[in-house]
Amino acid sequence: MHPHILTRTLLVCLIFTTPIVAKKQKAPPGGRVAIVVDERLAALRATPQLNGKLIRRISRGRLVAIRSAKRDQDGLVFFLVNVTTRTHGWIQREAVVSPLYKDDAHRLLDLIKSSSDFDRISRARIFLDHFQRSPDCPKVLLVLGDAAEEASAKLSREAARRVIGPAAAPEFSYFMNYSGLDRYNRQGVRFVFDREQKRFHYDGTAWREIVRRYPNSIQATEAKQRLDQRDNSNSRKDNDQQ
Repeated sequence: MHPHILTRTLLVCLIFTTPIVAKKQKAPPGGRVAIVVDERLAALRATPQLNGKLIRRISRGRLVAIRSAKRDQDGLVFFLVNVTTRTHGWIQREAVVSPLYKDDAHRLLDLIKSSSDFDRISRARIFLDHFQRSPDCPKVLLVLGDAAEEASAKLSREAARRVIGPAAAPEFSYFMNYSGLDRYNRQGVRFVFDREQKRFHYDGTAWREIVRRYPNSIQATEAKQRLDQRDNSNSRKDNDQQ
């Protein structure tokens, strides 16, 4: 790598075989495994009805075990689920997806497409973690990568507002320690930092994964274009400095 690029860019690296692999969460026993994907609907209730007593709210990404299902008078389907070995209740069907239900991958993909910002990335991560055999994986990887690059501009502005005042360490280290990156890091999304422009960029892991795992897909062509654009941009900057 050219020394100018080394001085300009800091890459936070984590070695792993594929972005589809995630930290394993233990599912509760007692039924079919499902994942909460829409926390807006994820109210765990004592009875299968919208005005049933609230037991607790369940966060996005939480694993539950489906025990049974029941339809209410309005036609809504509720699942009786185990959240832990001691906690169970009824949750609206649209709040969760399960790899064991045929149409749930398509339903989650539709939810991802209608989401924005971090919600899109988080739901894409759920898809990649739990629907690894879906033919839509390259689509979701492309969505994740594009959403991460879009987020990088906002993160850059937010971080710049906070890197103000006396500095006891190199400026770029304050950017790379910006707390706003933490939740992305937990989703396996990492950024590089352009020291000249004081701007983050997505590190391109999802795009490279598409090219490696799905080389004949339409998404592979698009992923290569994104990677080439980034490489060409770095080359132009490097030439300008010479």
